[in-house]
Amino acid sequence: MSEANTSPFYITTAINYPNGRPHIGHAYEAIAADVIARFQRAMGRDVRFQTGTDEHGLKMARKAEEQGRTPRELADEMSGYFHSMDEALNISFDRFIRTVEDDHHRASQAIWERMEAAGDLYLDRYEGWYSVRDEAYYDESELKEGEGGAKLSPQDTPVEWTVEESWFFRLSKYQEPLLELLKTPGFLEPASRRNEMIAFVEQGLRDLSVSRTSFDWGVKVPGSDNHVMYVWVDALTNYLTGLGFPDETDNMSKFWPASLHLIGKDIVRFHTIYWPAFLMSANLPIPQKVFGHGFILARGGEKMSKSAGNVADPLELAEQFGVDALRYFLMREVAFGKDGSYSAEAIVERSNGELGNAFGNLAQRTLGFIAKNLEGRLPVNNGFTEDDNALFAAVEKAVSTDIPEAFEVLALQQGVEAWLQACFACNAYIDAQAPWTLRKTEPERMETVLATLYICIARLAAAIGPVIPASSAKLLDTMGVPADARSYAGILGEWYEQLAGGGFRIEGPKPLFPRLELPAEDAA
Repeated sequence: MSEANTSPFYITTAINYPNGRPHIGHAYEAIAADVIARFQRAMGRDVRFQTGTDEHGLKMARKAEEQGRTPRELADEMSGYFHSMDEALNISFDRFIRTVEDDHHRASQAIWERMEAAGDLYLDRYEGWYSVRDEAYYDESELKEGEGGAKLSPQDTPVEWTVEESWFFRLSKYQEPLLELLKTPGFLEPASRRNEMIAFVEQGLRDLSVSRTSFDWGVKVPGSDNHVMYVWVDALTNYLTGLGFPDETDNMSKFWPASLHLIGKDIVRFHTIYWPAFLMSANLPIPQKVFGHGFILARGGEKMSKSAGNVADPLELAEQFGVDALRYFLMREVAFGKDGSYSAEAIVERSNGELGNAFGNLAQRTLGFIAKNLEGRLPVNNGFTEDDNALFAAVEKAVSTDIPEAFEVLALQQGVEAWLQACFACNAYIDAQAPWTLRKTEPERMETVLATLYICIARLAAAIGPVIPASSAKLLDTMGVPADARSYAGILGEWYEQLAGGGFRIEGPKPLFPRLELPAEDAA
C-alpha cells in the first residue's frame, strides 16, 4: 500500500431542499458521500462529514402558504424526513445542519459583511427571469420555450419575470480568477462539468442579484429591515457554518478548505462559480474539489418528478431489499459522475448474484465448515503453498491497491468491481482446493486452505465496509476481527495469528444476505 495521506478530510453533500420528501436521488448522494467518508476513515484520515437541509427561499414560503402554516412549521416537518432518511441508510454524518439555526444566520451575515467590506455589494434594481423551483436567476439567452409559449429554465422549470430592489454582488469582477480556478486540474470533475462551466464563464459574467424584498423567509441582510439574502448566499455558507465560522475554531483551522463538495450536476454553477467568488471576496480559501455526480433515473431512463408520479422512496426500497443491498446496488450499478437508472429487478439481481452468491455464500460455507468440522476453532496454517500465496496476492492487491486507488479518485463503481473480482478469485480457489474432499484425505492441508480463506474473506469484508457497513461489521464481529484491524492497512496485519493463538472459536454463521425475491407487482 502506498504511503497514506494523513491530512484531515472534510466532505459535504449539497444540503437538500425540503419542499418534498426525500427521493432516491437524495439517497444516492448521501450514500456516495458516506462511502467516501467511511473509506477515508478506513485509510486513517481524520474525517468530518456534513449534510443537512436548505430551508429558506420563496419556494418554501409559497408551499407553506398553500398549506396554511408557517414556513418554519413546514421546514421542521420536512427536514425531519431527510434526517430520518440519513439515519435509516446508515449515513455517518458528523453534523446535520439546518439553515434555520441561529449559528447559520450568524455565519451568513458574517460572510455578507466581508463581501460588503471588500466593496463587492451594491444596491440597485433587479429586472429579469427567476425560477422559484431552482431558486435561480437566468439570462434570456438561457431560456427554452415550453408549451403555449411559456418560458422555461435550462432545467425545464418555469420562470417568472421579477422586478424588485436588490443588492448585487460584483460577480463580473471575478471572471478571470474563476476561469483560472476552473482550469485548475482536479478542482471540478468530471471533465464534462468543467468544460460546461468554463464555457459559461467565457461568455461573460454579469453581476448577481443577492437579496430579495418580495418575501421575508430567509436570513436578514445585515442592517436592512426589508431585504433577505438570496438563498444561495445563505445555502452555500452552510459549509462554513458547520466548522464554526466566523469564529476561529479548531475545526475551521483543521478542515477548511473543504476537501470535497459532492453535489448533483444541476447545481454545479452555484458551487463552482458563485461560491468561489463569494469566498474570494470574503478572503477565504477555495474548496479543493467539487464533484458533480449524475442523476438516478426511473425505469425507462426518465428523470424522476412528482408530477410524473415516478419518484422512488428510498426508505421503502431499503425496507423492501435491505439497506446494504440498496447501498451496494447504487455504488455498483452506476458509473459515478454519469446518470444511471434503477429497477427492482436490477437490485434483486445484484444482491442475489454478487452479495449473496459471490461473497455471502463464500463466507457462509467457509465459516460453517470450520464450525462443523473443527468444532469452531480457527484452522492452523501448516505451510502456505503457491496456490495459497497466489490467492493472498490477488486479494491483497485488491485491498491495498485497486480498491483504495479507485475510491480515492471517486471511481466508486470501479472500486466495487475490483472487490468483486477478488471475491471471484476466492470462489475459484475454494472450488479448486475442495476442502470437503481434503477433510478425508489431507486434513492438515484442509486446515491451511481454510486459514487462507478465513484471512482473505476478512480482508474483503473490511475492504467493502464503506459500501455495506452493517454487513461488513456483522461478519467481522462473527470472525472475531478486532476493531483496530478493520482499516485497509490493519486488515493486512497479523490479527489472524493472534486470534488463532488466543483460542477464538467460530459459531455457526447466519446468512449475511438472505435471498431477495421480486415484489409481486414487479415480477408480473
